[in-house]
Amino acid sequence: MDRTQKKELVDSLHGKLKDASVVVVTKQAGLTVAEVTELRRNMRAAGASFKVAKNRLTRRALDGTKYAHLGASLKGPTAIAYSTDPVAAAKVAVEFAAKNEKLTIVAGGLGERALDVAAVKALATLPSLPEMRAKFLGLLNAPATRLATVLRAPAAQTARVIGAYAKKQGAA
Repeated sequence: MDRTQKKELVDSLHGKLKDASVVVVTKQAGLTVAEVTELRRNMRAAGASFKVAKNRLTRRALDGTKYAHLGASLKGPTAIAYSTDPVAAAKVAVEFAAKNEKLTIVAGGLGERALDVAAVKALATLPSLPEMRAKFLGLLNAPATRLATVLRAPAAQTARVIGAYAKKQGAA
């Protein structure tokens, strides 16, 4: 990799990290190509990204972003997961680390806030943004549904009384 390719990589990663809501630093010693491919596929499906790059280049990409504090966590064979959804990257990384002991969570960042391993795991248990929106819409729709049910009940009762009366008249 020559100097211009390194600069392009750093600039590209820097731009993506500026837009990210969460960054998770992982240690990925011993992962096979198939395992990394599966992890990347899972990340992509969740709307996140997983990048393995030289630590020196990753530190340069982190400089000038709200995640500059994560530079100290980049030691040894590391990789970063990031996403614009505040939960997606953490959720996929934690789920994959639970299934594969070769991947371990080192640190993370949510905005300018540094996260330790326990905080990243706690973040992963939160529902994602689409799930939160669905729950919120469900809460908004519940009162309207209940109101419609209550308003419809007297008419339904009246119809049942009239139906029973008609049956009684028809039987007689």
